[in-house]
Amino acid sequence: MDHTQLHAIDLTIIAIYLLTMIGIGVFVVRKVRDLDDYFVASRSFGPLVLMATVCATIIGGSGLMGRAGVAYSSGFKAVLTAIPYLMGMFIFSAMAGQISKIGFRYGIESIPELFDKRFGKAAKLILSAMLAFTMMGTVASQVTATATIINMLGGQIGLSYEAGAMIACVVFIIYTATSGLFGVVYTDVMQFYMLILFVYILIPVASLRAVGGFSGFLSGLDTTLVKPYINGDILGDIVTYLVFTMAGAEMWQRAFSAKDASAAKKGMILGNSVYGITIILVFFMGIVAHQILGDDVAAVYGSTDAVVPALAITVLPIGLTGLALAGILSVIMSTADSYLLVSVQTCVHDIGKTLFPKLTEKDELRLSRLFAVGLSVGALLIALYIKNAYNILMFAWSFYAAAAGLPAFAALYWKKATSQGIIAGMVAGFVVCVGWKLAGLPFGMGATVPGAIACAAALVGVSLATCKKSPSVFLSAEE
Repeated sequence: MDHTQLHAIDLTIIAIYLLTMIGIGVFVVRKVRDLDDYFVASRSFGPLVLMATVCATIIGGSGLMGRAGVAYSSGFKAVLTAIPYLMGMFIFSAMAGQISKIGFRYGIESIPELFDKRFGKAAKLILSAMLAFTMMGTVASQVTATATIINMLGGQIGLSYEAGAMIACVVFIIYTATSGLFGVVYTDVMQFYMLILFVYILIPVASLRAVGGFSGFLSGLDTTLVKPYINGDILGDIVTYLVFTMAGAEMWQRAFSAKDASAAKKGMILGNSVYGITIILVFFMGIVAHQILGDDVAAVYGSTDAVVPALAITVLPIGLTGLALAGILSVIMSTADSYLLVSVQTCVHDIGKTLFPKLTEKDELRLSRLFAVGLSVGALLIALYIKNAYNILMFAWSFYAAAAGLPAFAALYWKKATSQGIIAGMVAGFVVCVGWKLAGLPFGMGATVPGAIACAAALVGVSLATCKKSPSVFLSAEE
């Protein structure tokens, strides 16, 4: 099959999938009665549901298409940057039970709310501002990945990259704005099974057959793609992933939505275990693409993000191609909706309610749906400006990881952390990270590394200097 062409059957399958996602969101809107339903789904999810939504959220457009593109262009870098994230997520799994308990005991639904109770409104607002931008940037990375796929159809149905980005936003908006976390998680469960069956099993198996099995793959392998190496840029990405997981607001939200601490921990561990398996499969798809598609993917499609969908179109028959592309779209949207919901919660509940305490719950729910539209438009503008999913993701995550990762961990576990220390740490991490980027990344070192070091030094130093005169309230998870 020409890997720039799709059959009408495949296009129909993709269209049906997109409409189904919208339908699920509209159907479960009746479950949303208040903000507790909208943002943490009444803390009702068990371990298996959490497993599906955790895994579906982790494996987003940047994690699948972006990382496969990295494997295609830079080889082993894709593995070196994925494993630290996996390690960080297992560390977070150990934290999830503590987060769930504190959420139940104090009625907390987000990281900024935890900061408010421990360190006051100033710390809450600073964290919320960084979080809102980071989440919007992450949504933009998913819009970019979706637009890349839809753009691949442009030759037949006249859709440009820009039109694809707009379609992606419309779908995200409808089912996230209407039904909140209920819609996000119910679509995630369906998307989880689609991505496992039609992406992580179907495409690698068909690709392996296309190159003549393992022997054919090994004989045609470019060994430079599997050679381990590390540089300052990769080290920066590794630190970003490790530190980011401590303050990943979408996973905190999942922990808060668990029915109990045990469900939170088990769901996280199961979801992360499945993600660990997919790292190897994504790496394989990226490097086998050289043998099947050649070296001109970026020239043909405008971005190496197109590697996985191009593989699907090339190695799969009619019908299965449509299912695989629908599965890829499911990967992307299962992440986009999660980050969009967190950014909405941050803007409306954590920032809006703090600045305007007289907002009623009905007003907050109405504003949440409006912000789901507005923030999606912001993500669209970012996606139109930076047309590479992995680059957008790392831009959004680097300064947030440097400024918020260690403070989030301290908020949970360090009794001596103070308001002054937390604020000093966040400001130092942000300023140093951004300054390092503006300076052109001296020594080739990723900006998160010096940013996180500055954050840690300021947080610990200022907290120890102020803990006796200005202690913060430590939130115990135990009764």
